[in-house]
Amino acid sequence: MGTAAGTEPMLLQGTLDLLVLRTLAWGPRHGYAVARWIRETSDDVILVEDRALYLALHRLEENGLIESEWGLSENNRRARYYQLTAAGKRQLQNKAASWTRYVAAVFRILESAEGRAQA
Repeated sequence: MGTAAGTEPMLLQGTLDLLVLRTLAWGPRHGYAVARWIRETSDDVILVEDRALYLALHRLEENGLIESEWGLSENNRRARYYQLTAAGKRQLQNKAASWTRYVAAVFRILESAEGRAQA
């Protein structure tokens, strides 16, 4: 996963999995549509590399969080469509809640005017 500026951000493990689960919460999508939704929704800040995306999709499927089936894409091409399982929906709910708490804590630190603890 990269950024539009071409720098590799430091991301917590599992971030891509969470983004994929969130994307699939809107319904079944093929891999390219998942990557496109993440890019467009993040205003081109988060660019998901193909290899990383497909590794995440396979990992999520192996863990029973998503399932897939073959179908036809918008271009009438054969594509694998992924969708959340019940376990994936629960995982998304749990991980989104903990991620939101984490991001809020990081934001508080970044926006703090003064450090609380001093040596």
